Amino acid sequence: MVRTRGLMAAAGVLALASLALAACSSGNPLGTNTTSSGGSGSSTSVIVGSAAFPENEILAYVYAGALTDAGITATVKPNIGQRPAYIAALKDGSIDLIPEYTGNLLQYFDAKATAQSSDEVYSALQKAVPSGYKVLAQATAQDADSYNVTKAFSDQYGVKSLDDLKKVTIPLKVAANPEFATRPYGVPGLKSVYGVDTTLVPIADSGGPNTLKALTGGDVQLADIYSTTPSIKQNNLVTLTDPKNMILAQNVVPLISDKAATDKVTAVLEKVQAALTTDELIAMNTKSSVDKQSAQQIATDWLKSKNL
Repeated sequence: MVRTRGLMAAAGVLALASLALAACSSGNPLGTNTTSSGGSGSSTSVIVGSAAFPENEILAYVYAGALTDAGITATVKPNIGQRPAYIAALKDGSIDLIPEYTGNLLQYFDAKATAQSSDEVYSALQKAVPSGYKVLAQATAQDADSYNVTKAFSDQYGVKSLDDLKKVTIPLKVAANPEFATRPYGVPGLKSVYGVDTTLVPIADSGGPNTLKALTGGDVQLADIYSTTPSIKQNNLVTLTDPKNMILAQNVVPLISDKAATDKVTAVLEKVQAALTTDELIAMNTKSSVDKQSAQQIATDWLKSKNL
């Protein structure tokens, strides 16, 4: 899944403490993280980064808020950029922790990885993460590419899964980003994995309003929309299941430096992970995109609702 979402939530800073961190040595994508006497490991302070899209920023504030409530000094550094930028921030020590997605992170560290299901991807990811860093427990919450159809189409043709598409007798068009023409879970995957022929209608808005309009307007029968996008529920769309795990699992997972991953920090974050579901992400994203609430407020309200 290539994240090219243009919409960003307003960046806020959870200004609870400042922190100086030791730089990491170079080597693999993260390098070897070393701990100095002033690092976050010794002071139980954590800087949480976020990628440059609203959901990830919300998750960063969720992590930081939970840590703060547990008596751990936490600061958020939001909207750092795409994966190369925030991985560099982990490497140079300017952040300690970032919310990540298992499938994409695995492919970043191991481009030849073949794992697809949640458990397989997570197991492979644990082995692929460079020395000095780790991933904590994955949440059931996922934000992945998903194929969606209208309820009318689903009812008319009895389509609930990608495998069911073989029953459809009309030509199928799919609205998605242009790269769907070559991605393993795009047009080629539908053919090779499910035996379904489709024609791509390229719309470069990452499952946004133009993609939605093409689907609901009948210009296409399928649309690739990220699974936590509020428009799926708002428009009563049917997300097709993927019984053969063609689409790489994308469970939310904390990527953290070893020096910041104290027993207390780990325990707090894993309680958060246990409470995160895909429906919870959708609800938080709705508050961001529809209600225009700040990432910090959304995170605070969610933590209170879960007694975290």
